[in-house]
Amino acid sequence: MSARARAAASTGTIHSVNISLEKGQAKTPVAEVEIVAGEGIRGDAHRGFGHRQISLLMLENIEEQRKRSGGGKAARAAGVLIAPGAFAENVTTRGIDLTNLRIGDELVIRRGRGRARVRLRVSQIGKECHTRCAIFQLAGDCIMPKRGIFCEVVEGGTVCPGDRIEKR
Repeated sequence: MSARARAAASTGTIHSVNISLEKGQAKTPVAEVEIVAGEGIRGDAHRGFGHRQISLLMLENIEEQRKRSGGGKAARAAGVLIAPGAFAENVTTRGIDLTNLRIGDELVIRRGRGRARVRLRVSQIGKECHTRCAIFQLAGDCIMPKRGIFCEVVEGGTVCPGDRIEKR
């Protein structure tokens, strides 16, 4: 991969920010979230959840899952929407390749080219899936256990769709 391609893959945008009031639910996209250092997202059921304070997933992975499930028709018929938040991720990204991250890597989120407003440190890659969610039942697979990235919040702030995210 060329240096230019690596640089492009290490930056992207925030496509969606998502919260849920109870654990075990899909998250709902909201206009903005307040991320609290050492805790997670204010108002989210997973706030303060040990080292998994924030979860991230690539929009590109969600779109792949939608295609694998027949374009999402079966999911919609069953009342499941394969869209940002469906996999209980807090932050849905676009353009940045999260699959190249390693534990300990840092991400920064900023508005435009401004100063970093939020710093995250990768603390876990993937997770064990304890239950077979509705997405798994429809598609025979769930991407969060393999593609989900979990982070601790080093520095907090407000984040909204359109903000830039980059590997530090």
